[in-house]
Amino acid sequence: MAGRKAFRWHIAVFLAPAVLVYTAIMIIPLFGTLNLSLYNVQGQNRVFVGLANFATLFGDPRWSASFWNALGNNCWFFVIHMLVQNPIGVLLAAILSSPRLRMAAFYRTAIFIPTILSFVIVGFVWKLILSPIWGIAPGMLDAVGLKSLYGPWLGKPDTALITLALVSVWQFVGIPMMLIYAALLSIPDDVIEAAEMDGLTGWAQFWKIKLPLILPSIGIISILTFVGNFNAFDLIYVSQGALAGPNFSTDILGTFLYRTFFGFQLQLGDPHMGAAIATAMFGIILVGVCIYLFAIQTRLRRYQF
Repeated sequence: MAGRKAFRWHIAVFLAPAVLVYTAIMIIPLFGTLNLSLYNVQGQNRVFVGLANFATLFGDPRWSASFWNALGNNCWFFVIHMLVQNPIGVLLAAILSSPRLRMAAFYRTAIFIPTILSFVIVGFVWKLILSPIWGIAPGMLDAVGLKSLYGPWLGKPDTALITLALVSVWQFVGIPMMLIYAALLSIPDDVIEAAEMDGLTGWAQFWKIKLPLILPSIGIISILTFVGNFNAFDLIYVSQGALAGPNFSTDILGTFLYRTFFGFQLQLGDPHMGAAIATAMFGIILVGVCIYLFAIQTRLRRYQF
């Protein structure tokens, strides 16, 4: 027909490689994990058990205590990032976006560099720094008269998770900083000029004009923080091992999944229960993302240009 638009084959051709790769490494393993969580081994046979693995995970005291402990630690890990990392990232972006600041490019680079470092390097180096035997943290605190505040933070159940969360904040604060910095630069000049004509400058201009305009970017950073923290594993594993000591005080869903799926020391691996934990993690992340998309993002759209 004359009025019918031709199918744009070039779009499919360009999208095909990315779709195939994403399907191979993400979609197929996801459905494989979901399928694995519905089976179990009885004797020598692999049988379909439906949701029995989830009933065991949530209802059996031997499993539920570890799961809820890991989930609680994960939530606290996320809260620390939300209350410390993201506000600091916004503050740094606001300072570095000032045209009067000298060497701003150097500061941005220096703050962002830890983001590209390996988890293994970061975990090992900070474990050395905080060591009460050969670490430099006691000497640094002593130099400023605060040595009395020092303690074996990674060895105490009350402080180990907070310490590792702050180490993670140090490593990744550059990401929200750069995203907010880009959002601040995207604000039209005429909006800034109009605010200056009304007498709004400095921090008053940031709080009343710029901050409302970058709320969508802050929302995106928040959901990225949520997904990243509930997928966390590397830093805890490198610093505290698979047992996430002391006394499982740093155990999060990632380390709990690792021990369950692959086994550790005298604990035998159980791929089916491990798949159930992975499915529960996927469900938690999915619910959080849906809440953001349908309850928060729709309200933030009115601030976008």
